[in-house]
Amino acid sequence: MATTQRRLAAIVHADLAGFARMMEGAETRTFRHLKSAQVQVWRPSIDTGGGRIVGTAGDAMLAEFGSAVAAVEAAIDIQERMARFNEVLTQDQRMLFRIGVHLGEVIVDEEDQNIFGDGVNLAARIQAVAEPGGISVSRAVRDVTELNVEYVFVDAGEHLLKNVRRPIHIFHVRAAAGVSATTVSQAAPQAVLRFEGTDSTGQKFGFDVALARLINLQQGMMIGRAADQCELVLPHATVSRRHARLSLSGEALLIEDLASTNGTTVNGATLHSGAPAALQAGYRLRIGDVELTVRQA
Repeated sequence: MATTQRRLAAIVHADLAGFARMMEGAETRTFRHLKSAQVQVWRPSIDTGGGRIVGTAGDAMLAEFGSAVAAVEAAIDIQERMARFNEVLTQDQRMLFRIGVHLGEVIVDEEDQNIFGDGVNLAARIQAVAEPGGISVSRAVRDVTELNVEYVFVDAGEHLLKNVRRPIHIFHVRAAAGVSATTVSQAAPQAVLRFEGTDSTGQKFGFDVALARLINLQQGMMIGRAADQCELVLPHATVSRRHARLSLSGEALLIEDLASTNGTTVNGATLHSGAPAALQAGYRLRIGDVELTVRQA
């Protein structure tokens, strides 16, 4: 029989606004974009913040942190990254997540490390109060978290939440007056490169690369169409399942073709498998039929 334990945790719960409508309109495309967001946005932000993804179910995601400060910083980083992720999508395809953060006791199943209890339930209820693309937190989180100057807590008052007996005091996390909501948080500074472009039909593609995460991956980041094998997903028929690899050598960013079917080029020069080439801002990277420009985010 699995044993359980209790511990204090900062819980992050997210849900995609309008998911049912998006699935009705374009099921395959919505699923593809959702998987890309999980790989390119959620996992890097949560890993960098020292948290762990507890589970994903459809359009929902649950993560646990040992610190409320780290949880809020990760939530901000996720929404900033999602804003950039959505820039290459049309208005009806954009993915706006609501995020709720709560600090409370959880029950941990030691067999599979799943978490349960009122702390998890409250994070989910608080998430439902957040605006699409926004973050809401409980008073417990607000009281122990100091935001950097670019963000502020906005008092949203007490709410009676579904299946919660007592009123819960909720605060929204918003950009401070005069600061863009997509400004990179100073609480979790990191250099980010943005790869964005189109295929020959004009369909938009793109992803972000956090250099802080790339430094910690000895094998680099895989680029390809297989979400279960690659950190950077390009869902295109001309892209191989594992097409190319990004890596760092000292301060140099390198791209290496992995014997792909349709090839990789940098500024028009074809790469040979096993022979990495340098990449930097302003370069053009072609993966199969998808041409991306590298920019500093």
